[in-house]
Amino acid sequence: MAGRGPAPKDPRRRAGHRKDAHPQTVLRFEQAEPPELPPLRVRQGDEMVEVPWPAATLEWWEMWKASPQAEHFTSTDWSFLRDTALVHARHWNGEATAGAELRLRVAKFGATPEDRARLRMQFAQADEADSKRAPERASEDEFGDLKVLPGGGADAVAGA
Repeated sequence: MAGRGPAPKDPRRRAGHRKDAHPQTVLRFEQAEPPELPPLRVRQGDEMVEVPWPAATLEWWEMWKASPQAEHFTSTDWSFLRDTALVHARHWNGEATAGAELRLRVAKFGATPEDRARLRMQFAQADEADSKRAPERASEDEFGDLKVLPGGGADAVAGA
């Protein structure tokens, strides 16, 4: 005799029970050194003219080079970030439309706490501090001299 209700779903179609259809590719990590920023060229009329980088972009570049995330950058990451520096320079030179692209690009590197949370990044300092901290124990001063009373089971409490 059949059971009540609809037939159960095929296990392969259940939520949370699917295996990844595309296996993950594991790459060899090779840390890359940050490149220098190339000369900044802008179009003036019909020709390209070299101009100095905005001071804010130079500070921004140094900040990324010193960031904890930089320890995990490969050559392709640095290339993308160098291109992002061009967007940063456009933004600081007054091109308002560059701001949205800049925000999207730096989010990929974990620029803000929200970006790092989405990328599942966290700073190891908190973990190290927690591991060094001694476990907290209740002291006698907090609870005094506790004693077990005779007949103190659940039945004794209910009968009281």
